[in-house]
Amino acid sequence: MMNNGFSMQRMLSVARKEFLHIIRDPATLFFALFIPVLELFMLGYAINTNVSNVPTVIFDAANTKDSENLVRAFENSKDFRIVRQVYSDLDVSQAIVAGKAKVGIIIPQDYSKNLESRRTAYLKVIVDGSESNVAAEAINVSNALALRDSLQRIIGSQFLPVEVSPQILFNPDTRSANFFIPGLMVVMCQMMAIMLSANAIVREKENGTLEQLFMTPVKAPELILGKLIPYLVLTFVEFCTILFLMRTVFQVPIAGHVLTLLALTLPFVFAMLGLGLYISTRVGTREAAGQMAMGTMMPSIFLSGYVFPLDSMPWPFWYIAQVFPTTWLIDAARGVILRGAGWRELWIHSAVLWSMGIFSFALAMMKFHKRLT
Repeated sequence: MMNNGFSMQRMLSVARKEFLHIIRDPATLFFALFIPVLELFMLGYAINTNVSNVPTVIFDAANTKDSENLVRAFENSKDFRIVRQVYSDLDVSQAIVAGKAKVGIIIPQDYSKNLESRRTAYLKVIVDGSESNVAAEAINVSNALALRDSLQRIIGSQFLPVEVSPQILFNPDTRSANFFIPGLMVVMCQMMAIMLSANAIVREKENGTLEQLFMTPVKAPELILGKLIPYLVLTFVEFCTILFLMRTVFQVPIAGHVLTLLALTLPFVFAMLGLGLYISTRVGTREAAGQMAMGTMMPSIFLSGYVFPLDSMPWPFWYIAQVFPTTWLIDAARGVILRGAGWRELWIHSAVLWSMGIFSFALAMMKFHKRLT
């Protein structure tokens, strides 16, 4: 006779069986335990909404004791990190266009002469407006430093001895869409490439047709590349669609050449397809592949500069961020779209992305062959 009442013993037996299943499933343990810990460390240590260590170039045309004191004040503020001394206005502009600096400080030749003559000495601060939060902070701190210097000199004067003349390049209205959408294109491109490529192989595993395909005359590299090429095309179509909507709907101007951006996107998609292929060798179901693919999104969003500036992160996380292809393409996309950067400024991005793409795909192919043998 069946007992239809609630049994604690039966419930505990089922719970014990499920615990054993979880313990024997490394993927479940990974997503249940490691991902929350990773999020904690990223949000607790790496993510810093306060802007600091902004890379800055300085053109000190005055080269006097007063100008040296001013430069030292910028260095000691810890909001600016002087990466280079340059010797012309053109050098300042080129450093910002290339993405080597976010701020350029120009001290005019008559800076000390104006102070000695009790006239206002203007300090020119050129800011990269492609990152609106960095631009706003740089201008605010510059004004604060100039005001502090003025207050030290203002006794007996009727004017501010030092004033900042700010100039925001590339995104003068500091529109958030100009900052976020170029990065969003890259993040969406990554998500689509990984999800599609991982599921394409895993689907064959689930259906039991992968081994059958390898029994045909088609060789393994031909099969894998043949399955992934359509997803390469689909990812590019998505990227171009977002690019078109960014320009037409959100009115984000494109200062550089679209072909340059597409050429930089190719190795990035290649790397993401390789990552998706690698994921497919580690899991056996589409649900697990989706979980692992989504797990790659967290560091890409938080550690790539998509939302938070890289230069404000602690140095270990800054170096970790350089490992992600997303970091390089987001910087390149903003460079092309907002700063009008070309191959002269972005060739290193192309070299790094191609290196990452070839390595990722080669590693995935080797792992895939090893899994089949």
